[in-house]
Amino acid sequence: MVSDPPIRDAASVILLRQGLNGPEVLMGQRGKNAAFMPEKFVFAGGTVDAVDHDTPLAHAIPDTLAARLGYDGTCPPQALINAAFRELQEETGLSLGARDPRKLTLFFRAVTPLGRPRRFDARFFLAWATELDADAAHFTDADGELSHLTWIGLDRAKTFDIPFITHVILAELAQAIAVNGPDFIPERIGFFDNRGPVSRFCWL
Repeated sequence: MVSDPPIRDAASVILLRQGLNGPEVLMGQRGKNAAFMPEKFVFAGGTVDAVDHDTPLAHAIPDTLAARLGYDGTCPPQALINAAFRELQEETGLSLGARDPRKLTLFFRAVTPLGRPRRFDARFFLAWATELDADAAHFTDADGELSHLTWIGLDRAKTFDIPFITHVILAELAQAIAVNGPDFIPERIGFFDNRGPVSRFCWL
């Protein structure tokens, strides 16, 4: 019997901007030969690397963010934040400038279910394109891991070939913006916890 792979810590960035017809998110398509979610449209993100543990941040992590990132996990908040900044720059070529954790808002957390070829404990951060240090459509420096990088309206994004968890996140994001406006601060963080044999959902 093949055992499930270990769960690795990961971070993704849901980059937002205000489009002509409402909020848009930046997404790209994974390659057809990718071992995990081939050809799916996803947010920029990836696994926490060793360098993420040691890279200094430009500002102290706000207490609320540190507490939410540290909830029931072993990965240091600093490493998760650094991974988010690094993966965004590598996969899209876009940079949020100095690694200031105040530019990121934790929005969702999800653990990949059992039976998948790779499993991640992923934290999804929100960031606004107004914080970028260059043109939001300048993808020349992207590493090529994601193709067809494009800004997509929230409703239209749901029609793309996206993972189940992305459908959930987009629905939560659209509702939060509709109720509280585009500059909302999440009062609670959704968490799909699939670390054990029984899937559970809770709010952090």
